[in-house]
Amino acid sequence: MLQIGIAGVGRLGRFHAGKILSDPRCALAGVYDIDPVRNQEAARDFGVKAFGSYTELLAACDAMDIVATTSAHYELAKTALHAGKPVFVEKPLCVELRQAEEVVELADKLGLSIQVGHIERFNPVIFAAERHISSPLFIESTRISSFQPRGTDVSVVLDLMIHDIDLILDFVNSPLSAVRANGAGILTPTLDIANARLEFACGTVANVTSSRVSLKQERRLRFFQKDTYISLDLIAKRGSVVQRSEAAENLLRQMLRSDEAVKPEELVETQSLEPAPEDKDALALELEAWVDAVLSNTKPVVDGQAGLRAMRAAALITDAINQQPNIKYG
Repeated sequence: MLQIGIAGVGRLGRFHAGKILSDPRCALAGVYDIDPVRNQEAARDFGVKAFGSYTELLAACDAMDIVATTSAHYELAKTALHAGKPVFVEKPLCVELRQAEEVVELADKLGLSIQVGHIERFNPVIFAAERHISSPLFIESTRISSFQPRGTDVSVVLDLMIHDIDLILDFVNSPLSAVRANGAGILTPTLDIANARLEFACGTVANVTSSRVSLKQERRLRFFQKDTYISLDLIAKRGSVVQRSEAAENLLRQMLRSDEAVKPEELVETQSLEPAPEDKDALALELEAWVDAVLSNTKPVVDGQAGLRAMRAAALITDAINQQPNIKYG
């Protein structure tokens, strides 16, 4: 049975603990948090040991689940890797690109795996849509939410936008050729709202918007490709695929030959994407995939290179925003 330690048992870390305890292939070796009260409370609630130091927890586990604040990822991941433990690291991989590069290089050198917590890869509606997405010409993503102090140790680009950056980079297998972006800090010293236009060598363009200072929550992803439009609601976990109908060409010719109007619904066929209600939630699927990779010693679904690729794109977006007059954000 795989013994897993959790570093960081705040709100998200507690969710992780619950999922790990529900997997019969693994056990929760214990928890560690720099807040001693939170550490003891989590240990009591989950019936495991609260370790007094991260080093002690590492010695008691086979693999480490890092769910601490982003600014701690670098040191926690390096220490775990040096101790010979494969790791799961919540997104973003690190605060700074150079840190992420160092962590991934160390993991490769030691022959250890990293899975990065890009949870949207495991959203059931993403699984349902994958077979319909082939060669997108234009992608539009919107990820907005109300302000929450959690996550504000990094900019909205690393806090929220990086989810969509990762998804887009996974669907568009082509190098970035240009990045244009703008943004602003509203409630924090760093970016709270940002928009980026990503242009790829293959011709695909993506428009990505993220905000953590909105009055509502929305996570939508739209793909436009030849004869097909795909719209996904990542919160509701449902979507639709709108495709040009077989009769569309004849109907369009008919319209051109006469003044008779053609109803838009006659030109397309719509298919709903609604995963089965019994489908597991994304976090359970994500952690199960990590356990699979550790137990089989195989490459994780979202490995260190994928996390690093998303961070490199995020750095380009931040650099583009910093080119705005009188703007300087990390």
